[in-house]
Amino acid sequence: MQSLRAGYSALVLGASGAIGQAFVTLLQSDPRCASVIGLSRQSDPGFDLRDPASLERLALTLAERGPFQLVIDATGALLLDGRPPEKRLDELDAGALQDAMSINAIGPALLLQRLLPRLATGERVIWAKLSARVGSIEDNRKGGWYGYRASKAALNMLLQTAAIEIARRRPLAVVAALQPGTVRSGLSRPFVGEQAMDPLDSAARLLRVLDGLEPTGRAQFVDHAGQIIPW
Repeated sequence: MQSLRAGYSALVLGASGAIGQAFVTLLQSDPRCASVIGLSRQSDPGFDLRDPASLERLALTLAERGPFQLVIDATGALLLDGRPPEKRLDELDAGALQDAMSINAIGPALLLQRLLPRLATGERVIWAKLSARVGSIEDNRKGGWYGYRASKAALNMLLQTAAIEIARRRPLAVVAALQPGTVRSGLSRPFVGEQAMDPLDSAARLLRVLDGLEPTGRAQFVDHAGQIIPW
């Protein structure tokens, strides 16, 4: 990460997932990165996106760490309690929709709320959140996947709104919603073939994209190739 100061500190949330693990591995190998903390539901401390109290405990635990110049939130879920994405309107279930919102939108927004004070000030910083192209309202041409699409669209709006506020105190901050591409992972395994990207390849591409983004005072929705995705 050439755009961050030498000796930058990084935090990866969702570090137990395929892409999260890849981010941790790559950042640990970056000589400009002084420290990398990877956290997940299984880590110590751990956190649960559906439990706001656990997010508050996480923030308290990190109060003595950082400040961070790079935070990557790689959390999220497509399959919830073994339920596949809804393909038709008549498959909608209130509980499943609420779970999708909790894990993919509300939880990440609360993570940002709790951990924003740990982001450095007066220098370039990056808050990056894995999103999904299917969260683009304009790009939706196939339908289906109601809960996942809606939760990612809600996530994108929350990030955009937060980015405008963050820029008032951190004008050098970059806030990004990232489309990692089709990656081999537990999340995507039921839906993709062998053509999917290796997680390390996806994470490396995303880090290069983040390195090249300029602060705009707004969130930026980009894919692993650096292409802008319509909201």
